[in-house]
Amino acid sequence: MSKTSLCAPNLRTSLAGLARESVHCGLNQGASGNVSVRSREGFLITPSGQDMAALTAADMVAMAMSGEVLDSGRPSSEWRFHRDIYTAFPEAEAVVHAHSPFAVALACLRRDIPSFHYMVAMAGGVNIRCAPYATFGTQALSDAVIAALQDRRACLMANHGLLAWGRSLPAALALAREVEALCGQYLRACQVGEPVLLSAAEMQEVLEKFKDYGSQA
Repeated sequence: MSKTSLCAPNLRTSLAGLARESVHCGLNQGASGNVSVRSREGFLITPSGQDMAALTAADMVAMAMSGEVLDSGRPSSEWRFHRDIYTAFPEAEAVVHAHSPFAVALACLRRDIPSFHYMVAMAGGVNIRCAPYATFGTQALSDAVIAALQDRRACLMANHGLLAWGRSLPAALALAREVEALCGQYLRACQVGEPVLLSAAEMQEVLEKFKDYGSQA
């Protein structure tokens, strides 16, 4: 069975384009990171060990939710947390995982991103959690990620990077970029002193405002 018969060609093209864009915007480099999109058959994901900046539609790998590879490609070793995100969060249509500089730095400190800035609410809550460390590609890592994503659309991954999901490919990439920016801002603020955090009430007000903001987006 040909790859184009498994998933619409434009979906493969869009995913490959997003993979390349994740490099161009500084989220990934080389073969680091991976992106996926939900499909009729399950999901499409970027391949293992290939330069993200050079990926094409033909490189995308089709998978079933069972974990079965539906064509001849070799999927990213991180396919488990992509699959589990689509299973756990029915609204998730795309996932971006990145080894971006600021997110990696903060994840290596194993720190959550607290409510130092109201844009933290873009991820769906009053903070952005850091999932505990587990070896890449394992079910243990996927389980840790799913727990960190409860009531959230993004998280950090200890000693690893960041993860974001969205209702579309552009939305997932936009959130990943926002999280990376927040990581950089938080790290810089911490170099000067202890950031003043917004209160729970202040963050709740922002979350209410973002309900409309998100629906418009």
